[in-house]
Amino acid sequence: MSAFISADNKLIWKSNHETLQIEPWGIDSLRIRATKNAEITDNDWALIEAAEVKVEINVGDESAEIVNGKIKAAVSNDGRIQFVNAKSDDVFLEEPEIFILIPEGREYKSLKSDLYKITARFLPNDGEKIYGMGQHRHGYLNQKGCVIPLEQRNTEIAIPFALSNKGYGFLWNNPAIGRAEFANNGTKWIAEASRQIDYWITAGDSPAEIIEHYVDATGHAPMLPEFASGFWQCKCRYKTQDELLSVAREHRDRGLPMSVIVIDFFHWTNMGNWCFDESEWPDPSGMVEELDEMGIKVMVSIWPTVNPNSENFKAMKERGLLLQTERGIPVLFDMPDKRQGDYDYQHFYDPTNPESAKFVWEKIRDGYYRHGIKVFWLDACEPEMYPVDFDHVRFHIGNGLEVGCLYPWYAAKAFHDGMKSEGETDVINLCRSTWAGAQRFGAAAWSGDIYSTFESLREQVRAGLNIGLSGIPWWTTDIGGFIGGKNDDPTFRELIVRWFQYGTFCPLFRLHGNREPWEDTSGQPNEVWSFGEDAYGIIKEYLFMRERLRPYIMEQMRVAHENGTPVMRPLFFDFPGDEKAWEVEDQYMFGPDILVAPVLYEGAMKRDVYLPSGTYWRDVWSGERVEGGQVIEVDAPLERIPLYLRGDAQLTILE
Repeated sequence: MSAFISADNKLIWKSNHETLQIEPWGIDSLRIRATKNAEITDNDWALIEAAEVKVEINVGDESAEIVNGKIKAAVSNDGRIQFVNAKSDDVFLEEPEIFILIPEGREYKSLKSDLYKITARFLPNDGEKIYGMGQHRHGYLNQKGCVIPLEQRNTEIAIPFALSNKGYGFLWNNPAIGRAEFANNGTKWIAEASRQIDYWITAGDSPAEIIEHYVDATGHAPMLPEFASGFWQCKCRYKTQDELLSVAREHRDRGLPMSVIVIDFFHWTNMGNWCFDESEWPDPSGMVEELDEMGIKVMVSIWPTVNPNSENFKAMKERGLLLQTERGIPVLFDMPDKRQGDYDYQHFYDPTNPESAKFVWEKIRDGYYRHGIKVFWLDACEPEMYPVDFDHVRFHIGNGLEVGCLYPWYAAKAFHDGMKSEGETDVINLCRSTWAGAQRFGAAAWSGDIYSTFESLREQVRAGLNIGLSGIPWWTTDIGGFIGGKNDDPTFRELIVRWFQYGTFCPLFRLHGNREPWEDTSGQPNEVWSFGEDAYGIIKEYLFMRERLRPYIMEQMRVAHENGTPVMRPLFFDFPGDEKAWEVEDQYMFGPDILVAPVLYEGAMKRDVYLPSGTYWRDVWSGERVEGGQVIEVDAPLERIPLYLRGDAQLTILE
């Protein structure tokens, strides 16, 4: 009797208490689920409902196959899967053969009830390169050879989508804590606690086509609000309404552009009150009105923490709106709050509980939205826990090991849904962490509490390119880094200039930082004029350069909205046929027409630049025309970042 069933446009294999189900999920794409439980669950997690696609299914006695456009899955009688390019018949991903002493491709280790520790294994591909996987500080663009933790932490964003130079994209559609191992002797995807294997795979002729399939399957980012393409001013922290307004007025008086100004943490009375401390912010509505007249939007920091001394704690605890622990008192974080001045034990609201999400949004609406504030910064939304013991945390939707990667996804959804309920159409939430598919909730990301060093700047280039290839087109860093940096230090002044140049060519353009020394819950000044006259003269020019680029940036944001194409992407994205382009990790394309080669080393006044083949390039600063397909040495004095225009592109970058 055959182990195969063809039913409802699905290929199903059953044997030895395991069920394997393969079905189409979008153009050229398949969804694979497998379990040893009685039933396959229907949680879609990152995926959205796919357009109906008719596939070809052929079932024989010893094997079966399912074909959807460019992708074919061939399944042997013992359940082993091979994924094949249906046009060329080349195998691009396959499970290992089942043989003595060789681990199976799909492994289930029973934990309790219907949870398993799950491993999915695949054979290695010679010469494979792997990109995407969210944002990480390991400093690699090509992640072949890396072990990637699948868990959310400050500066580490786990988005389990891998783009391969072998012509496929792979989404591990599982929010469990785990890891991905891209070893030279094979690939493993591991979930520490899950009910089933669940992944989605697509084939494409180019990275652009693969990314388009991916966002079709997980959701498109909305159109970026136009104001968000300008300059965002932020520091840790503005302590009062008067201080914030004085900075905005100074920008205006100096004739400098600003689109967003940020109110950071401790503007509240207690964590979990989600409103202003009236002694320091006496007239939020008047403040927002004055800033609106200057063309500046207000963004406010929202933390998921709830202090037991806050006005909302008792009601949230009684109604079950807080994260729980599996054992003992549900305390997950210790941090000094605004008024206590010493360490307090904080709780977290649970956005996976719809009632909790609704409760918090109502507080946000009353505390901020009614004053005209419509841009939110979802800080510490991993959530940041001490210690990080996911198996000890109980979410509304399950144990932390099973669903721990989803907290920031649900946090973004809560604010997106809240804004939509108020009739708002422009939604952008700056999130310190996120997960696959959160782009559809208007989630922007930044790289967290990074160090103010050239080494950290180098890491950001790779991190930003990979998160763009993970479906999140809205991304930024703290220009200058967050931790450290002294305004009068010559090395830091050089760093802030180089970082500003790089930030000008990031999707979002945001200055932030905790400048030393830290005093009275606030760092030192962090405005563009705070780093000396020489640095200010250079930075000011890049503020205006960004303004000139905004029409171009908004056009690229439209393409990102429609096709998922990241605004900031590696050279190979636009030049997939150029083998050298796949090797370059410290340059990138900013849209289709601008090649950016940031200066990433202290004291460097020159750098090598690779210009991809198939076109000519024009030096933005000199106008010199250079043929592609070669490495050239470029002068890069402190006031200049190497920039090249592609072919006959017509852009006004310089005055």
